[in-house]
Amino acid sequence: MQFYTACKTGKMDKAISIWFLLGWTTGDTLNLVGTYLADQLPLQRYTSAYYIFADLIMLCFYFYFKCRNQSPSMYAPINAVCGLAFLGSVATFSLLQEAGPMPMNSAEAFHSRHLLSTNGEEEYSVKNKIGFACGLLSTLSYLLSRLPQIYTNFKRKSTEGLAPTLFLLVILGNLTYGASLLLKNPDSGQSEGSYVVRHLPWLTGSLGAVFLDLIILGQFFNYRGRLNDPLEQ
Repeated sequence: MQFYTACKTGKMDKAISIWFLLGWTTGDTLNLVGTYLADQLPLQRYTSAYYIFADLIMLCFYFYFKCRNQSPSMYAPINAVCGLAFLGSVATFSLLQEAGPMPMNSAEAFHSRHLLSTNGEEEYSVKNKIGFACGLLSTLSYLLSRLPQIYTNFKRKSTEGLAPTLFLLVILGNLTYGASLLLKNPDSGQSEGSYVVRHLPWLTGSLGAVFLDLIILGQFFNYRGRLNDPLEQ
């Protein structure tokens, strides 16, 4: 819906803070790295990969409208470049999906995990610590990225160019994402406390972002009806 709203209003470069997009993309990238290094659930990995793909498309839209609004004469070349970039992103994402690692059967997965926990315990521990740190940095990026967007909306006294459904779906996604982590049973021999601690960065990032996204939704209600951007007058 954000892509539709951007095309409809043509103000995406004014409505969305670039720091919001960059912080979001950084958070998703660190999230993906962290989920692999910390051996998180497959759902977390797939979700992170999809988010990065969506972030890249959002960035392409942002710079497209930024260049188009500043240089109308470059409209046709920008269309061509963005079209090629979009097709390249789709092709790359498809190839990465097809070139994914071959799934292991349960016996191989258990054997690999057993070797990792007995013969390479130190290496596994270091890898998990790095993944955990990436998860913490990802959470920080998620939370900090919302602040420039909140300030941009406040400064414009308008949310024109933003799609409320974007933040509604993000809130819904983060709530279900956090719930899926909390409702999953811990692995055999793992206590509930250690399970929560292991997933704490991702829980904090998803549920903490909900609070800030609710503030942005509140701005939609507060500034509704104000279609004119005072910064453009």
